[in-house]
Amino acid sequence: MTLRDYQQGCLAMAAQGEVRGHLEACPDCAHVDAVEQELTSALEQRLPQHPASLALKRRMAAQWNVSTPKRSRWSWWRPSLVPAIACVAVVLLGAPILYYGQAMVRDANATSVMVDEAVNDHLRVLSSLRPLEIESGGLHQVKPWFEGRLDFAPVVSFEGDADFPLKGGAVGYFLDRKAAVLVYAHGLHTISLFVFRAGGLHWPSKDGSAFRTEERGFNVVMWRQGSLGYALVSDVDRRKLASLAAQLQSTP
Repeated sequence: MTLRDYQQGCLAMAAQGEVRGHLEACPDCAHVDAVEQELTSALEQRLPQHPASLALKRRMAAQWNVSTPKRSRWSWWRPSLVPAIACVAVVLLGAPILYYGQAMVRDANATSVMVDEAVNDHLRVLSSLRPLEIESGGLHQVKPWFEGRLDFAPVVSFEGDADFPLKGGAVGYFLDRKAAVLVYAHGLHTISLFVFRAGGLHWPSKDGSAFRTEERGFNVVMWRQGSLGYALVSDVDRRKLASLAAQLQSTP
């Protein structure tokens, strides 16, 4: 324990009180205390002061024990979580786009299958030696002929006219189901109408409107009415075929 420790307040409270009491009772020690305080004041205030050099500051900084703050659990996981969160965001944003893109491809493929089937069935009619199983004596004779031969009643009310005479009918297939085949004509052109159950097929038009396309040189018109589907195929001019399709759709 030194007088310097007392002056700087570095002593314990009890020791600090004992020294103070001694200085008050001892003139000699009190004089020494006053001289020590004067010397300290002279050293701190009257002597010139110079800033520490950069090298000294670096040496002192290197010797200091810099305490590193404790990292939280989040700080440890954050570097790996940020890329993961970014990936999740990309997936969430891209999933709807991918889904609708795949749905569009699926719809296009389903439509292509139906169009190909319609054209193939029309080619069978053209290549058959006996395409008609019932010759037309009028629609009132053709429609009853299908009874018992199909698992549905074909709804066709267009009798045919001078522009599109009805030639007759037969039983065929459209994909995996039976179909009523009605054959019309326009000049020298053969027109095939396929009527079949519409359920379980992916229709290109959701609102029942006619879907028109061209495949392998044949014009194709497809539509759905109620539980039945219709496919009209021919190499006749597309405007003429659209005219016949309109009559078939509008006739009750």
